[in-house]
Parts: sequence; C-alpha cells; structure tokens
Amino acid sequence: MSKQNTENKVYTPNANSLLSANNLTCIREERVLFEALNISVCAGDILQIEGPNGAGKTSLLRILAGLSQPYDGCVYFQDRNIAQYREVFHQDLLYLGHLPGVKDEMTAQENLEFNLALHGLASNTAETTLAEVNLLGFEDALASHLSAGQHRRIALARLWQSNAKIWILDEPFTAIDKLGVKKLEQLFLQHADNGGCVILTTHQDLSLPAERVNKVTLAYRFY
Repeated sequence: MSKQNTENKVYTPNANSLLSANNLTCIREERVLFEALNISVCAGDILQIEGPNGAGKTSLLRILAGLSQPYDGCVYFQDRNIAQYREVFHQDLLYLGHLPGVKDEMTAQENLEFNLALHGLASNTAETTLAEVNLLGFEDALASHLSAGQHRRIALARLWQSNAKIWILDEPFTAIDKLGVKKLEQLFLQHADNGGCVILTTHQDLSLPAERVNKVTLAYRFY
C-alpha cells in the first residue's frame, strides 16, 4: 500500500477494506473540491487526510462518515453501500468533528456521560475515563468554566471507551498539549493494532512511525 498518494489515485481497492470510497466527487458552491477520488482503508490502517484550508478535508471526512452526500461516487463499509446500511455502519463508527460539541450548561462528567449514552456506550465509567485525558479534578466543573483544550479532551475521552472499528477524527489535536498529543497517537496505534482503523486530519506533523501512516493529499482548486 502506497504511503503517499495523489488525489486521483489513492489505494488499490481491497476486498478486506473496512471502509472504501469509489470515484468520489465533491462540489461546494460551484467549486470542485476533489473528483474521482478512490480510497481503501483496512484494519490496522492510520490514514491522514492532508491539504491546505479549503481543499475539502472536512468535506471528505463528512462524506466518509455518511454525514454528507458526494456529488458523485459511493462509500462502502465492508463492501456494503453505507447509504443502504447506515444503521449497521454507524454502530461501527466513531466520528468526532472539528467542534467539540460540548454543552456549556453541563459538567465535564455529565457531558461525557451524555455522549457515551447517546452512542450506546457505558456511561457509568465516565469519571475513570476522564482520568485518561487529565480531567480528574474538573469532572464537576461546568463546561462553561473550562478552556478550549479541556472541551476538546471531554470529546476525545469517548475514544477510550469506543468499541467502533472506524474512527474518523477532524483535527483531534486542536488545543491539545504535547503530552496529550503523544497519548492520543499511542491510542491510535493501539486501536489500529487491535483491528481498527483511524482516519484523521491534522495541521501538525505526526510523530508516529512513517510506515504506519498512509496519506491522501488534497490540492486546493480554484474552479
């Protein structure tokens, strides 16, 4: 499998893919963000989507997660079109968008319990999970009193309890310190080694072994 790819030739389709995309084209406000894009992500893969602002990275993640529709092309979960198997697909998907989605009127622990329950995950271990993201001592603090980095860590805490094989993460390192980034990277490796896959965008360089990270590079288009 190629480590770095152009936007029009990504991976050779693989029958063992967890998630794949065929001939994806995305158009926003009459501008083509990407076209004829093919992706195949297998168990054990860590895939970084890179490119300048406006190139379509978030749009691509949302299409792969089934939250947006492409202008053309299809996304498949284990060779099944996600449009036809949405419920089954979402049971094996954890998507974290660029915004943390934290409710200011709730405490850190209440936010995590709410998100875990919403996704069918055990909410009774929220306090223990908050320790993984260094939020012990803040579990009873209202989110409105917490920093942007602490908001992000509330959202990321779900990763430590997720049973989903496919993680799609938009800028997971935003407002996270170096120690937190290192801990997340080790979690990504552990998840991949356990048969999952990680698809992410980030504006910073990953310190993971180069052979563990595949890349798709999107170019900014002016038309």
